[in-house]
Amino acid sequence: MKSETAPWETSREEFIAQWGALGSQWGISRTMAQIHALLMTAPEPMHTEEIMERLKVSRGNANTNLRELVGWGLVRVVVKKGERREYFEAEKDVWKMFITIARERKRRELDPALSVLKNCSEQTKDEKAGPGKEFHQHMKELQEFVEFGMKVSDVVSGMKHASALQWAMRLLS
Repeated sequence: MKSETAPWETSREEFIAQWGALGSQWGISRTMAQIHALLMTAPEPMHTEEIMERLKVSRGNANTNLRELVGWGLVRVVVKKGERREYFEAEKDVWKMFITIARERKRRELDPALSVLKNCSEQTKDEKAGPGKEFHQHMKELQEFVEFGMKVSDVVSGMKHASALQWAMRLLS
């Protein structure tokens, strides 16, 4: 006799699948996003074999993505007394998760982009006319825009969740 799947488990499976699809649109692997979703919604920490079985992924794929998630600070290793296996659990606080992702994306994406913009601006600062001057101006404006966005992100990241929501509501009204 086949047991019925609880409605929450069906919803959880849908969430894991959709989080994986979104992850690939955000520039991370589908498997990494699915592991994150699985651990985010797991009532207890899980070990690698459970993750492999649940998501039907290889050990190498699971290990690589778990290490990446740990590196991002979205997942932590949990040691259980008397157990040799490593267990993993995800950050479940949505605000902390948002801050962690924002900080990591800034480090991986915005910092290098800002460095390129600064170099381009610096290398063309002596351009006096024509396309060279226009290029310099465009690089400078992009640099200032990215710096502004990073400052706003830093301010928001430093706020408590409730304060950030109040600030956003004032901004949007």
